[in-house]
Amino acid sequence: MSVAGRKNRERAEREDRIVAAARVIAESEGWDAVTIRRLAKEIEYSQPVLYSHFVNRDAIVAAVAVEGFKELAAILRAAAEAADGRRDALINVATGYFTFALSRPALYDAMFTLPTQLRFAEAETTAELRDGFEVIAAVVSPFCTNVEIVTETFWAALHGLAELERSGRVRPGMHEKRIALVVQAIVDAGNAGPG
Repeated sequence: MSVAGRKNRERAEREDRIVAAARVIAESEGWDAVTIRRLAKEIEYSQPVLYSHFVNRDAIVAAVAVEGFKELAAILRAAAEAADGRRDALINVATGYFTFALSRPALYDAMFTLPTQLRFAEAETTAELRDGFEVIAAVVSPFCTNVEIVTETFWAALHGLAELERSGRVRPGMHEKRIALVVQAIVDAGNAGPG
């Protein structure tokens, strides 16, 4: 391997260590505990080394979020592929989404609530950010003609319900009924005619 290749590999490994350390700290102590100083101490590099990889903490959060979107897309894809029929695919994807959101709170926050420079629903949106949307669109598409708007609405409903459940602002024990209602709304969208 060339010197340049080795340096690139080492740089990528350091970035992976920084992102992994940020995730561990955030999941165990919350995002407020994730600072450049703390990360430098955790991975045993100086703060200037961290800044040579990430311009600021928000850039680290964005890198964590990108990992989260990759993981979410893989989970949703597996859920859809395990389905027995179109409606079951919607249920599986919705359930997979909720499981992801509830089991990885700090990762979910990085993806959806913390400030980042990540761009969604634009021409510049990266593949990692599009993949989850495309998986959801694939299970929504049999039920509608305007796939993008219905997919956005389905995702928004799942996200809203997940946020309300995560914060304890809805009644416990109604998780499956809420999923069933959201899925039924998508199924009914297809029965409502063009839109």
